[in-house]
Amino acid sequence: MILKLAKMKKQKGFTLIELMIVVAIIAILVAIAIPIFQQYRMRGWASAVRSDCRNAYTAIVAWQSDNPGGVIAGETIAPGTQGTIYTAVRTSPGVQVVIAGGGNITGTHTDITAAGGGNYFIDFQSGLPTDTLMP
Repeated sequence: MILKLAKMKKQKGFTLIELMIVVAIIAILVAIAIPIFQQYRMRGWASAVRSDCRNAYTAIVAWQSDNPGGVIAGETIAPGTQGTIYTAVRTSPGVQVVIAGGGNITGTHTDITAAGGGNYFIDFQSGLPTDTLMP
């Protein structure tokens, strides 16, 4: 019996309370990290929309310089595809760019819209953007 007790004293390991504290600390860190990660994703999607809309604006200006006096046609460019009229416009995955007749550009992202966000609008005449992407 004494030998058995001596062997038990030499055993090393973690107690249940120590393991529970470690799990609790990890859970707190995860609870902090998830919302921050989601904000990073939202900012990345918003940057993709802004970039694709600016590229569409540049493509329309280039088309207009190649076709002076031509009427700017409307086109909807689906996520992850290339434009048919304005072939220089390529959208990122999840980004939809709508070019209205006259050149106004509206860009949205499916994940931002699902999260309650808005869109990115560029007035063709002034070139000024209106940004309501982030909720």
